Amino acid sequence: MIKVKQHRPSPLAPEEGGGAPAKDATTPPLRRLCSRQLLGDARELEIAHGDQVYRLRLTSLGKLILTK
Repeated sequence: MIKVKQHRPSPLAPEEGGGAPAKDATTPPLRRLCSRQLLGDARELEIAHGDQVYRLRLTSLGKLILTK
C-alpha cells in the first residue's frame, strides 16, 4: 500500500520548548491508496510532479521503488 502524505513542518524539538506535539483537530486524515489502484495490471507507471517525472515500479519481490 502507498500512503500519500502532505508535507508539514517538523515539530519543535524538546530542547526548543516544543515538547510532544499536540494533535491538530483540523488536520484531515491521510489518504490511503492501494498500489493496485495506481498500477492496475502494469508493473510500472510515471508520476508527474511539477516539472519532474518519477517512475514507480513493482519489483519481482513485490516491493515498490520510486525513482526520478
